[in-house]
Amino acid sequence: MTLPMGRAMREVFGETVAALAAEDPRIVMLDGDVGSSTRADIFEKAHPDRYLQMGIAEQNMMGVAAGLSTMGLIPFVSTFVSFAVVRPLDQIRVLIAQTGANVKITPGYAGMFTGQTGMSHIIVDDLAIMRAMPGMVTVAPADDVEADLALRWAASYRGPCYVRIVRDATQRLFDTSYRFELGKAVVVREGRDVTLMATGTQTPRVVDAAELLAARGVDAHVLHVPTLKPLDDDAIVAAANRTGRVITVEEHTVLGGLGGAVAEVLGERRPTQLNRIGLQDTYVQSGPNDELLDIYGLSAARVAEQVLAILGRA
Repeated sequence: MTLPMGRAMREVFGETVAALAAEDPRIVMLDGDVGSSTRADIFEKAHPDRYLQMGIAEQNMMGVAAGLSTMGLIPFVSTFVSFAVVRPLDQIRVLIAQTGANVKITPGYAGMFTGQTGMSHIIVDDLAIMRAMPGMVTVAPADDVEADLALRWAASYRGPCYVRIVRDATQRLFDTSYRFELGKAVVVREGRDVTLMATGTQTPRVVDAAELLAARGVDAHVLHVPTLKPLDDDAIVAAANRTGRVITVEEHTVLGGLGGAVAEVLGERRPTQLNRIGLQDTYVQSGPNDELLDIYGLSAARVAEQVLAILGRA
């Protein structure tokens, strides 16, 4: 049985930040001329006097956000991931990360699912870039519920942070009882044969893959890692101890993302056989979501196939 679908994370983004701004007059939104796509326009309708249309000038937008933070405001920056991480990277590093500016980088259209915008807009190394930057907290919510909670946490946190928002509706992993806690990983399925670790919206697909594996006699332990930095080292070690075998799965390059982060922890604290499922040093073509998942081995069925092959039980 697959997990149910939740709401589009971009809709949650617009509504949540608008609701937060109703409670806190310091919150402002900077948009890189894509508000109708990222749904920053929900904020615009609610708070037009605190919505800054910065145009297609993302490097300048990061500088303005840093400046506003020095005036006691809390800027949320909204654009596509391709224009929020790669294009203005120097401005993020020098003006935001190095100074510890209280700026919330909350771009949409993360990962492979960008509405068929094309290869130039698909960024699958953003988590590696941001978690490697000193001072930059890096969060990848699993679903609409966790996205709402992560954005609320970001507004209360004093310092720079990156929250990865995806475009389309995703499977819902959590219910309203869930509580997001920075730096804490969450066991979402208990098992004894192999540990699967995932982050972001890939985790619900891994939970579905675990059910497929159960039908083949493999009892998978699944750990959701929503915070890439700070990383929950203790939970990673405990999950490795549980089964003695770890496989990471991510909708992101395996170089420097979750797989790299887990390898670092286990290499230092608990040497464990580790395999990494994800994008293998490749650029992603544009296409429908379900087709891309199958092409790059990230659908529940394809993940289950790869786990069985790794375990020698295909």
